Amino acid sequence: MTARHAERAAGDRPRSRRTGRRLRRLVAPLLLSAGMCLGTLTAAGPAQAVDSTVITSTQSGGRTVSFTFDDGPDPTHTPNLLAVLRKHNVKATFCLWGDHVRQHPHLVARIAADGHRLCNHSLSHQDMGGWSQQQVRQNLEQTNNLIRQAAPGARITYFRAPYGSWGQSPQVAAALGMQPLGWRLAVNDWQPPGTGELVRRIMQGVTPGAVVLLHDGGGDRSQTVAAVDQTIPQLKAQGYTFDQPAVR
Repeated sequence: MTARHAERAAGDRPRSRRTGRRLRRLVAPLLLSAGMCLGTLTAAGPAQAVDSTVITSTQSGGRTVSFTFDDGPDPTHTPNLLAVLRKHNVKATFCLWGDHVRQHPHLVARIAADGHRLCNHSLSHQDMGGWSQQQVRQNLEQTNNLIRQAAPGARITYFRAPYGSWGQSPQVAAALGMQPLGWRLAVNDWQPPGTGELVRRIMQGVTPGAVVLLHDGGGDRSQTVAAVDQTIPQLKAQGYTFDQPAVR
């Protein structure tokens, strides 16, 4: 190496180090920002792409059935129902009333811990049929916030409109990543007719792929809990398996 080449090489090393330091200063904030974004996605999970179709069938179809429970959580009936579902190894969907979530957040955490799916059933169970999209969105977001405080990290898969009065709520729910959830069979357990009658209504009314509407809150649901305990083994004996509602 000539003296000139040696001098040039010696002079290049500090410049290379300076260039490297400048690059690190430029790249580090970008990497930090990207890491924060990835951390946010990991913590909250990406929003699920759904459409505004109101679902009334199971995700697998065929000889399957999906039990869904509205108006909870209830301090008496929800724990009893969870025990029944655990005994029969069945997963269900719980459509949560926001005011009740605020009163009993520990029960939401138990529902999620047992592997059941969560559904937003509005804040105060009002008829949303004539509401604006902005009013609906505010209500659904308030309810979601309560559910997430009770069960951090749990996914809120569905939204069900009180009274089945949908209005503009399906579009808002879909934009928030929740599938609008209807039903194919309602057994009218909000006016308890007796456990035996509820069992009859379920067994005679169920069809392959049906989403069934039941209640674990909003009143005395002891008959519903007892009917679920009886119908699960009967449905299994007829070849039914238990599934979750579809997500599109």
